[in-house]
Amino acid sequence: MGRPGPIFHYNDTWQLIINTSTTIITFLMVFLIQNTQNRDNDALHIKLDELLRVTQGAQDRLLYLENLDASELKALRKKYEEIGKGASALKRRDPEAEEKTEQA
Repeated sequence: MGRPGPIFHYNDTWQLIINTSTTIITFLMVFLIQNTQNRDNDALHIKLDELLRVTQGAQDRLLYLENLDASELKALRKKYEEIGKGASALKRRDPEAEEKTEQA
């Protein structure tokens, strides 16, 4: 019949059923979590796309970043890091320069 379990005296068949059930439940929970994260991610991207669309002076090409390959994304990231460093350095030198730039 199978040797009994140490605590609940389950035989091997019951252990197999319990292990299989927990594996299936774990898989379903991972699937559910991934599905929820994907929907959240999609909603966030749509909101960001809308903000880019309505912001005057925004670059429309940024709406299609998902279609770029890794090297193109890396180049864009570097470009924006340089812009950020430049803005940060400008602000340290002249705190009012940011206001002047925004008014121009």
